[in-house]
Amino acid sequence: MQQPLPVIGIIGGGQLGRMFIEEALRYNVSCVVLDSDPDAPAARLAQHQIQASITDAEAIHQLAAQCDVITYEIEHVFVDALEELEQLGKTVYPSAGALRIIQDKTKQKAFYRSHDIATSDFVLVNEPTAWLPAVRNKGWTKFVAKSGTDGYDGKGVQLMHVDDLLDPSAIPFNGAVVLEEFIVCEKEISVIVAVDASGNTCCYPAVEMQFDAKANLVTYLFSPAALSAQQHEEARALALKTALALNSPGIFAVEMFLDKAGHFLVNETAPRPHNSGHHTIEACYTSQYEQLLRILLHAPLGSTNLIKPAAMINILGDESFSGPYELANESEILRTEGVYIHMYGKKTAKPNRKLGHITILADNQQALIAKTTYIQSLIQIKPLP
Repeated sequence: MQQPLPVIGIIGGGQLGRMFIEEALRYNVSCVVLDSDPDAPAARLAQHQIQASITDAEAIHQLAAQCDVITYEIEHVFVDALEELEQLGKTVYPSAGALRIIQDKTKQKAFYRSHDIATSDFVLVNEPTAWLPAVRNKGWTKFVAKSGTDGYDGKGVQLMHVDDLLDPSAIPFNGAVVLEEFIVCEKEISVIVAVDASGNTCCYPAVEMQFDAKANLVTYLFSPAALSAQQHEEARALALKTALALNSPGIFAVEMFLDKAGHFLVNETAPRPHNSGHHTIEACYTSQYEQLLRILLHAPLGSTNLIKPAAMINILGDESFSGPYELANESEILRTEGVYIHMYGKKTAKPNRKLGHITILADNQQALIAKTTYIQSLIQIKPLP
């Protein structure tokens, strides 16, 4: 007799959860979403929504009572509740232990050092008065400050100069903070790793990310990254080492710098589908979302091979307004072959808010760059009249 498919619980109702549910529906798998926003993007596609905070322990237990397996699409989850669920025998992927390491950047950086994972030099501080002595002791002129627990989507990260610290009011974060050496990098790279419950692994081709320096958000990316074959293998090996050290099934996006000396350094890891993997929906035989679904269903891992070279452009809210919006030039964008629009169903735009993305496929890198440049020139978020 065929076993019924499990019900999957998703903590967080954003666009990552929405795109995961789109894949789950193809498999006839039901999902329940926990999110406080009744208009959350994932809630519209879920079988049911529990409308409560993702840090509400009681709501997390309520979600678990309705589901067979739990995952999450954002790090800021009440990890103690997930550990309680694991102790009760509930499957949580990635594990609560992996999340506890990753959701606190101070623990994450210390984890890299203790597991001999290449990363930038850093120092951990707990008080604002410790910043200046720590930076001077390291001899840094420029450095990056990262809030231990408050960073997400470009927030909680600030590039600073040592002279900024002469003014105590310029210190942007309180509590536990990571101060990192500023890396002059050649490229910013991401490799997504899939690990199943049996320890089988696969990696997606490395992608090259371009960031908006002001918003600290990915503007666009190209896959595969413009790296040598040896560099692709080095990036893959470092990402795999990082993911396996977390000792958990799941999807892990390992972001890294390629410095001027040709060394890869892990920057951050996300224990979930990631912005740097959106293109896999059209560009790879198995998307990052389907891959996570396969892991949760204990199905075989799918092929991560690229079908065609791809680019992904984030559609961000314009800095000039907040409110209802529309994507301008949509018809013109859709006239271009190999272009796929994904809007996330968010009712209002805010400055630099992720509202959607566009994936672009082409037969070769030269054609891809030309097509991406053209599409990027058309993207505009406008207020509704």
